[in-house]
Amino acid sequence: MATSPTSTLTPKKKDESFLDKLGGTLARKKKAKEVSELQEEGKHAIEAPTSPTVPDIGPEGYTLDENEERSMIEPQSRDDPKVRDLIKMLLDWINDVLADDRIIVKDIEEDLFDGQILQKLIEKLAGLRVEVPEVTQSEQGQKQKLQIILTVINRILQQSPPWTQSKWSVDSVHSKNLVAILHLLVALARHFRAPIRLPENVSVNLVVVTKRDGMLQPRRVAEDITTVNEDIGARFERDAFDTLFDHAPDKLNLVKKTLVTFVNKQLMKINLEVADIESQFHDGVHLVLLMGLLEGYFVPLYDFHLTPEDFDQKVHNVNFAFELMQDAGLAKPKARPEDVVNQDLKSTLRVLYNIFTKYKGQGL
Repeated sequence: MATSPTSTLTPKKKDESFLDKLGGTLARKKKAKEVSELQEEGKHAIEAPTSPTVPDIGPEGYTLDENEERSMIEPQSRDDPKVRDLIKMLLDWINDVLADDRIIVKDIEEDLFDGQILQKLIEKLAGLRVEVPEVTQSEQGQKQKLQIILTVINRILQQSPPWTQSKWSVDSVHSKNLVAILHLLVALARHFRAPIRLPENVSVNLVVVTKRDGMLQPRRVAEDITTVNEDIGARFERDAFDTLFDHAPDKLNLVKKTLVTFVNKQLMKINLEVADIESQFHDGVHLVLLMGLLEGYFVPLYDFHLTPEDFDQKVHNVNFAFELMQDAGLAKPKARPEDVVNQDLKSTLRVLYNIFTKYKGQGL
């Protein structure tokens, strides 16, 4: 019986030795694999230190056609304070414009991608009606609706030369591309002279993925959203009207009264009269008629819209009046036609004062 414990212990020791040996082999293999992976990562870091990793572009990203591209904003750029400030400012502006419709926009990407908010926004800003199908849940229906709305927006924004349609598209807006949507909203804010001061030098980093030879190839690109001195109110140097508005508002009514008197001396010849500069010149009709009276000619009715019905027709009228002014030897107005149409008082005063300065002493 004395040998019994020995006989029972010997096999057990043999089993432990085998397991230890097996465990050691697996550990060494795991360690070797980790070292190999680490070496590979180090080699990649040395050979391509600036190469961006392919971000999560979703299942649709891998269905790109050959040479097709898809761009995504880097998370760090999305969290940049300037980008956040710009988004908040644009959201506040949109909600202010749509306040009467009791519409509250909380997320630029989620709330604007299907075109419904964009439709309301451009209708309100431009004073027009966009005829689109009723609300639809299908992707195809949403894109068709968005196409109509963006066509209207692009037609209006073409009057502002710096903006091009290539910065946004139906696909980019519908896919909730933040950069495309920001470009679009900044263009609208500038075009319609939104009462906000856009932050300068807002830029984002994009990862642009291109499919070549069946492989996704990423590259990093910097994209400017705003630059220096392109914000609202920075188009021209300050002048006497800036000083008047900022430091002598008490004299503003005197200037307005002087200009109204000057204008009415002419318009009364054709039984017209204005009482409010800000609202009665915004459609361009009185400006066109005034230039014809001052220069002594009849303006053909086919050259302008006597009863303009939408924003585009009003801008056409003001543009035409500006052309008549320059033909008469006046300096190019320090205002955009869109500013006058949007009833920007300072811009309208600049235009009228420019006319007043030239004609005030001609036996009026």
